[in-house]
Amino acid sequence: MAGRKQFDMETALDAAMIQFWRAGYADTSVGDLSRVTGLNRSSIYSSLGDKDTLFLRCLDIYAARYGEKYDAALSCAASQPVAAVRAFFDVTLERIADPGLPDGCLIAQSAMAVPVLSPGVAAHAKQALGFQRRRLRAALEAGGLTDRGAETFALHAAAVNQSLAVMSRAGAGPAQLRAIVGVTVDALSQAVRA
Repeated sequence: MAGRKQFDMETALDAAMIQFWRAGYADTSVGDLSRVTGLNRSSIYSSLGDKDTLFLRCLDIYAARYGEKYDAALSCAASQPVAAVRAFFDVTLERIADPGLPDGCLIAQSAMAVPVLSPGVAAHAKQALGFQRRRLRAALEAGGLTDRGAETFALHAAAVNQSLAVMSRAGAGPAQLRAIVGVTVDALSQAVRA
């Protein structure tokens, strides 16, 4: 239609997600979102929603994009639980090493920002963080760990995974991050053999 500006929704959402990921929720303004998406404020509100709505959409996109990769990594957990957990961490390490992406993790960053988020957004961020633990627990149970062992290792592995994002933002290099992963994978290996 003449006079009607068209834009690619997926591109705009990806740009908004990267902005939130790079700067965090609190330090991202609607002006920042306008700049990175190329949309004016009224177009953002009419097409993408208010800041909270847009942030929730970005969290969902991020969680789905990396959730699929984590699920694929953990798919061999029933027969090879240690290799599956190592592959799980490799997804994170590859994301961290990608120069085209911001440091850290949007979900970890959002969880740390819970005190400044609205209650609905905070609950959504906590829920996204919980998916990772449940994903790991299911994989570890399939790999033969007891309910308690699977829960303990899932909680630990999820915490280590989020700490990788924080450590990378603080300047830890690839060798340091791999060493952190190695400790967790070695502990899991011993538990699986026991």
